[in-house]
Amino acid sequence: MGLTFFDLFAGVGGFRLGMERAGHTCIGSCEWDNNARETYKKNFGSYPKYDDAKDLQPSTLPQFDVLCAGFPCQAFSIAGKRLGFEDTRGTVFFEIARIAKEKKPRYLLLENVKGLLSHDKGRTFRTILSTLDEMGYDAEWQLLNSKYFVPQNRERIFIVGHLRGERTRQIFPVGELNEQDDTKKLRQVGNIDTAGNNSLWGRVYDPSGIAANLNANGGGLGAKTGLYELDQRIRKLTPVECERLQGFPDNWTQGVSDTQRYKQMGNAVTVPVVEYLARRLE
Repeated sequence: MGLTFFDLFAGVGGFRLGMERAGHTCIGSCEWDNNARETYKKNFGSYPKYDDAKDLQPSTLPQFDVLCAGFPCQAFSIAGKRLGFEDTRGTVFFEIARIAKEKKPRYLLLENVKGLLSHDKGRTFRTILSTLDEMGYDAEWQLLNSKYFVPQNRERIFIVGHLRGERTRQIFPVGELNEQDDTKKLRQVGNIDTAGNNSLWGRVYDPSGIAANLNANGGGLGAKTGLYELDQRIRKLTPVECERLQGFPDNWTQGVSDTQRYKQMGNAVTVPVVEYLARRLE
């Protein structure tokens, strides 16, 4: 039997899509960006009920088992202060903490950029862990690369919080992923670098290789980065190709400008990664 979840900072629904593919049920969502809300509505049939997380009152929400959030990495002002819940005030993470503190879901499933681990010499991450501990959550985390699921080199930190006292399943570590893994879908592909260097903007990838990390500024693709065509031309990835690199169905973001489509895929979570982790929840 699946779990229920709330989709906070929902974006275009990557967390929701992955969780639902794993058999879990969404009981509500929150997203403030108008273009992302349009894409969310197109694919799920309705807008996220809530727009600004700061205005969300946890007492008005139904109970749920999992709080999902891919939260922006804002600066934490902690110099000279004790670590913990109060030190997250003024940050987006505080909204996660505020909701979790009242609703007490069994799991927290959080995602952020790799840089969160080293931000402010590691103090930001320690603040997050201290806050979770203060709220009664035992945390585990791992840096996962999307290249084991889709042909894209995208490293993201995933944090799973376990409500203390609940019988929850350990999710990490996720070991070497291969075709014998329980998803039966994972694969690793190689890349080529015709420029002979490690610059993101100098790389060219063939269709059997692995793409650069998509970001919110044009999908992570510059004038010299794209697919390697048979006639030696270089072209930018299309929005549909970016959707595929993130594990979304084709034309998931259709209906907004191409600029927004690239931005939405750059900001999204990789759906198969979420689905893989969601299947390990119980």
